[in-house]
Amino acid sequence: MPVSLLHRFGLILAMASGTSLVQAESWPAAEWAQESVPASPAIAALEAYAFPVRDDENRTGVRTDALLVIRDGRVVYQRYAGPTHENTPHLTWSMSKSLLATTLGVAYGQGRFKLGAPVAQYYPPFARHPQVKVGHLLNWASGLDWHEDYEYALLKSSVVAMLYTRGRADMAAFTTAHSAAAEPGVRFRYSSGDSNVLAAALKGMVGTEAYADYPWDALFEPLGITSAVWETDAAGTFVASSYAYMSAPDLARIGLLMQRDGRWGDTQLLPQAWVAFNRTALASYQPQTAKAGDAVPGGHWWLNAELPGAARPWADAPADAFAALGHWGQGLYVLPTEKLVIVRYADDRDASFQHNQLLKLVQAAFAREVQP
Repeated sequence: MPVSLLHRFGLILAMASGTSLVQAESWPAAEWAQESVPASPAIAALEAYAFPVRDDENRTGVRTDALLVIRDGRVVYQRYAGPTHENTPHLTWSMSKSLLATTLGVAYGQGRFKLGAPVAQYYPPFARHPQVKVGHLLNWASGLDWHEDYEYALLKSSVVAMLYTRGRADMAAFTTAHSAAAEPGVRFRYSSGDSNVLAAALKGMVGTEAYADYPWDALFEPLGITSAVWETDAAGTFVASSYAYMSAPDLARIGLLMQRDGRWGDTQLLPQAWVAFNRTALASYQPQTAKAGDAVPGGHWWLNAELPGAARPWADAPADAFAALGHWGQGLYVLPTEKLVIVRYADDRDASFQHNQLLKLVQAAFAREVQP
């Protein structure tokens, strides 16, 4: 039975049985619905952590540009720090990777590719790596000899070379030129290059003519997102690793879509199987090798999964929490059991910000017992 009919059938059953729905399901139209939440010590504690006095001269400490909390599809909190405001398309950095994964989910539902297909089927230059499948790239497990180092290792950094120097004209081709260092699928190595090869493969999946508008036609416009900007390299490929921009309220629409298992209103925009893949940990991932607080890699999303032999990365958040994360503290957090979506834009330049602390404080301020 289609989702729309199931939804209506559920409403009919509820009315026929004499029961009432506690609260109608809320979806944003052009604007998000607002729910007033009174001031509280818990909210004050959240603001003290997220919005301390900024040290702009030394660029240290927690530096939040935007914090938006959605509960049950309604805005319960938002605050912005200049120059960022509600309509600012903020740089998402590596949250772009999860935006690509969500776009790919629409293409997957349209039957445009298979996870087990060789990447070269959709991006022919990748034929030098015939064993690498689309699913490997989505798990950051291509096996390529890639070095995802940033400010403190510029000379050996693959990603810096890709974004700013010799790889910037054609980022997928630059990544493709890397040699293999491991068998595909057996080793997690975070790679912005994997994401940009996926962006090039998307062009082969949907066709050159449709590619430039595909994220908007397939995902952004159905969700009512109007602020999205996505840069391309000189080859015309979306820089899926890093260069998508979106306002906080628009990014929250992606979070609500994922919180509700790929459904938007009466439309199953993403197959539930795709969302399940996004939220499944890479089978070969070794959590014992990760730093404390590092989330678990899923299908181009990050998970708070509790794996054998390791503690849950964010101890105070539910085990089913997952997120899109980006450099300098960007975060789109989805807490399905608590029906919370949290957007944080930031400019953190040190390691003082902690995902777990933010989530702990948001839950204390806004979580409530939800109806099954």
